[in-house]
Amino acid sequence: MLTLSVLNDDYSVCQLPPDAPLPHWATAGDLFAVVRTPQEWSAVCRSAQVPPDVRQDAGWAALVLHGPFEFTLTGILASVLNPLAEAGVGIFALSTFDTDYVLIKRVNLARTVSALRTAGHTVQE
Repeated sequence: MLTLSVLNDDYSVCQLPPDAPLPHWATAGDLFAVVRTPQEWSAVCRSAQVPPDVRQDAGWAALVLHGPFEFTLTGILASVLNPLAEAGVGIFALSTFDTDYVLIKRVNLARTVSALRTAGHTVQE
């Protein structure tokens, strides 16, 4: 079973046009992620940093899976995502070289923690 921690900040998932320059606010803070495709920039960052004119979906909480996890391990995210799917909690997942982050709507935090603990995981709030 895994250990997860809930991060304190509120996060937003933002969308920018593909030709926009990478904004400085998107890369500030302890946790951020930026992905660019030919169709868009997507950024995950602290909600407090996002200018009001940026298209965003706010109100996300982040849980970090305590890693590191080897790339050869399988089922790490599934062991977290399956109980959340069964509990009806939507997610936005991010991965780094060493670990994974799962974002859930903050309004679903209590249901998330309960589902993960029922599945045998340790969740530190």
